Amino acid sequence: MKKIAILNGPNLDRLGKREPEIYGRATLADLEASLRTEFPNGVELEFFQSNHEGALIDRIASLADRKFDGVVINGGAFTHTSVALRDALLGAHLPTIEVHISNIYKREEFRHTSLTAPACIAVITGLGLEGYFAAVRFLLKR
Repeated sequence: MKKIAILNGPNLDRLGKREPEIYGRATLADLEASLRTEFPNGVELEFFQSNHEGALIDRIASLADRKFDGVVINGGAFTHTSVALRDALLGAHLPTIEVHISNIYKREEFRHTSLTAPACIAVITGLGLEGYFAAVRFLLKR
């Protein structure tokens, strides 16, 4: 059985409440339930969300130590600011897909640069929550 982690960074615990015109009305709990329904067999999904950079870095190290098969990460604002998160992803040596709910290239210019993308095998942006499903599907086929 493959083990895939879904990591979410700052403010993603506010899905459904924060800027629903951009991020939609589904909550993070809704997303987790939908992913479990979509992938009931053959994969162990582990979910983690934190508003704290260090907690995400600690979790990435833990995933590497526990020999996870892949990571889906929405680093939120840390995507654009965190060299430490990038280094953690590189050091983990886990196939990682970066996901963004909105199309970051249609938003403010500072969102156009991802510091973490070079540590990932792919980036999915602008597909809404479907990006998470696409990322898990891809990791399962690897």
